Amino acid sequence: MRRRQFLKRFSVGTAALGMFPLLNWQKSARANPFPHAVWVQGGEPAELLEAALKAYGGLERFVQKGDVVVVKPNIGWDRPPQLAADTNPDLVAAIVKACKQAGAKEVKVFDRTCNNARRCYRNSKIQQMAKQAGARVEHIRRNKFKTIPIDGVEIKEWPIYDEYLKADKVINVPIAKHHGISRVTLGLKNLMGVMGGNRGAIHNHFAEKLTDIDRKILPTLTIIDAYRILTANGPAGGNPADVQLTKTLIMSDCTVTADYLALELFGLKLDEVEHIRRAYQKGLAKYTPEHLNVRKIIL
Repeated sequence: MRRRQFLKRFSVGTAALGMFPLLNWQKSARANPFPHAVWVQGGEPAELLEAALKAYGGLERFVQKGDVVVVKPNIGWDRPPQLAADTNPDLVAAIVKACKQAGAKEVKVFDRTCNNARRCYRNSKIQQMAKQAGARVEHIRRNKFKTIPIDGVEIKEWPIYDEYLKADKVINVPIAKHHGISRVTLGLKNLMGVMGGNRGAIHNHFAEKLTDIDRKILPTLTIIDAYRILTANGPAGGNPADVQLTKTLIMSDCTVTADYLALELFGLKLDEVEHIRRAYQKGLAKYTPEHLNVRKIIL
């Protein structure tokens, strides 16, 4: 199924969502042969990805021959990888390679940066590593945003990057890190990198506005980079003391589920992070927290 068809069909109702504790790991098989999410830890980025994909049935479940795939990392900040402000470049490269192996016709990598784009792309090492892996690495162009109807509580329409909208499949690859406004920035917030317009305006009534827009642009797959996490002074970081090496990766075809699981890395609960809680209440999640089937793998 093409991503655009999936987005049209995708609708999950969530009735009377309460405050759920972080899940107990479920190791038993369910009717679906694949888990709702995979948590892998203890390896290098490419090893984490390989193990997660194997447990999740392979990338071929999501990427088919001839697809145009967007891999959307966080390239927002002029920082080297060691400071955990941007997605790990080794993971981005491994995902690009996996897409090509699955038969993707083209893999595009881009992000709307906060610091100077050329410096962000270069110093994060994502441009170099993604290109070497076979991706087309692009800078965001102002004339390539398309305003789409949102019809949300706070947002009625918003410009979204056209290359994102036209892709057959999207793989969202945020880095897990602290954020001064939203507590954490993970998969839901990483989608701001394809939003045009005045993004600063989104931070007023943030949870409502972000989830309004996100419900229209959810990706095919979310892979959270938690090889290194930024525990304070996010999103830009800059202090090595704020970086924790956790060597972890979280994968799910539900962005809200991936974000929910990643809260454990920061010792947070759902009711402490408003935009993720609101995403559940507005039906953005494919799975409810109390019924999650998660496979945990230690390498």
